[in-house]
Amino acid sequence: MSRSDSTEATAAAPAIAIIPARGGSQGLPGKNVARVGGVPLVARAVHAALAAERIGRVVVTTDDEEIADAARGAGAEVIDRPADLANATASSESALLHAIGALAHGPEAAERRRAPEVVVFIQATSPFIDPADLDAAVARVGQGERDVVFAATPTHGFLWRERADDADGASAVGVNHDPTNRPRRQDREPEFLETGAFYVLRTDGFVLAGHRFFGRIGIQRVHPDTAIEIDDAADLARARVLAPRVDRRLAGGIAAALARREGAAWVADPRHPFIDVDAVVTDFDGVHTDDTAAVDELGRESVRVSRADGHGVARLRDAGIPVLILSAEANPVVSRRAEKLGVDVIQGLADKGAALREWAAARGIRLDRIAYVGNDRGDIPALDLVGWPLAVPDAAPDALERARHVLERHGGHGAVRELAELVLAARDAKLGSAASDLARESRELDPAHPTREQREAIAAASSAT
Repeated sequence: MSRSDSTEATAAAPAIAIIPARGGSQGLPGKNVARVGGVPLVARAVHAALAAERIGRVVVTTDDEEIADAARGAGAEVIDRPADLANATASSESALLHAIGALAHGPEAAERRRAPEVVVFIQATSPFIDPADLDAAVARVGQGERDVVFAATPTHGFLWRERADDADGASAVGVNHDPTNRPRRQDREPEFLETGAFYVLRTDGFVLAGHRFFGRIGIQRVHPDTAIEIDDAADLARARVLAPRVDRRLAGGIAAALARREGAAWVADPRHPFIDVDAVVTDFDGVHTDDTAAVDELGRESVRVSRADGHGVARLRDAGIPVLILSAEANPVVSRRAEKLGVDVIQGLADKGAALREWAAARGIRLDRIAYVGNDRGDIPALDLVGWPLAVPDAAPDALERARHVLERHGGHGAVRELAELVLAARDAKLGSAASDLARESRELDPAHPTREQREAIAAASSAT
């Protein structure tokens, strides 16, 4: 095949994203499933790839079952990574080459077995990947402009290197500048820092070279806020601090794109995430209530709840979505409220995570298909388990850090109703899409019983001929 023929085929075919993620990280154990903004790192990478319009298939290659479960839950396919390609000395290139071979010789249908013309190598340790950057890079390789395009951010920094031998008295030397001539920032051309987030590769060239850099190399500029790679605990802490700000910019578009993958129309608005779940679980104090209690002269407590929350829970129950209240404190008022709402309740808990895991297993509900809303440190074990961890706006900092989304309404003032509306809107969008598909199928032409519109169209076509 000529380069022009190859370019046309590549431009037409969607790329395949491959995410290598091994389980044996030494610098930060469990790194690839560490959560940033309430989402495991490997799932964040999968979501970004699925949201890119030019990527048709997303594959995670791993040796770790926890990573594999998180990847599947996020919507990726999984390839088993051999142990000899998953040790501390194995290169990412070796994992990519193995995955490409597996894709070309797997048991899938013939059209899915062939090696992709363009491979997108994504690193899960980069938590903030903009799907638009992926699409732009794929387009440049697919159209034959470059053989490789990688993510980098511009920098005007002055770099230095310490000398191994300072016998001449110089302890450090300038790397990218003359220390005696320091032009102003506006007078300097930017240099580019490789972020490690993604590399878009022409597959045949990569297989031949065995390395991610070959042929004509291009740079995809990415926003400096996204230029973070997690190697240690300090990087992870920094990413978690940045997540609320960066996700406000990216999350809406990613949510809308993921909804489209599910066949649902969704507006790209970070205030209204696409919370597609099978169950809703909540804390009680600070979520159903405003986290205060009134005590009478006999020491009896009473709390304030929202009727709006009651209506939201009723709608969830009507839609067949189970609701559970978890409360660390055993209190009759919690029992009475759960009874009135008609929902499950578990009280007096030392570990909400263990209770949630047991309840979900008994119900046959996957943890990644559960939304949990909490407000304090006691909710962290549950927040760290579910696919949709949420918090009320005045939650404790540790709970806010783990939230994938922060509700606008406070506890006792409609927070549960707000979550119910988001969950039901996502379900309605999916059901609406399914109904549209069914209606479309029902409108297909039946030669024996055409509809009036079809008869008119047939008559118009006949008269035209």
